Amino acid sequence: MSKVFDIDIKKLSVLLLPISLRKSRVVALLRAMVTPLISLHYRFVGNRNHNLFVLNHNSQVCYLRAALNDSFDIEARRIRIIDGNQYNRNYIYTRGEEKTVNLGRIYIYNRADYADTGVDFIIEVPIAIYKKYEMQALIDFYRLASKRYKIVQV
Repeated sequence: MSKVFDIDIKKLSVLLLPISLRKSRVVALLRAMVTPLISLHYRFVGNRNHNLFVLNHNSQVCYLRAALNDSFDIEARRIRIIDGNQYNRNYIYTRGEEKTVNLGRIYIYNRADYADTGVDFIIEVPIAIYKKYEMQALIDFYRLASKRYKIVQV
């Protein structure tokens, strides 16, 4: 990162003071006067770091996974993003339609697992670090508007 905004305001304020005025009481008064400036600088640097984080991530799978792992699982990085299930629907016909009825083996899936109404990607999160609303907010911020997702605890 750039060192442009790394400023020691306490030290700079004393260095800008003329040498003849560098006494303990004057320096203490000067430090008390620059305290609001120090807190503003701290807030500015924090806001800048947050904005750089937001700008370095987008809706691509690798960047979304990185944003989730950077926010919720820094050490182990166990959050994964996989493609959604895209099962085709099996339809059962009535006798009036006179279609063949060979059902074979049928599995019943969740509505989100089908290709036409399902989710586009699944996010696998360990139970220990699962925070529903924070994760949904972060995912909704980065994902494309047309993409649907499901968070699964593993």
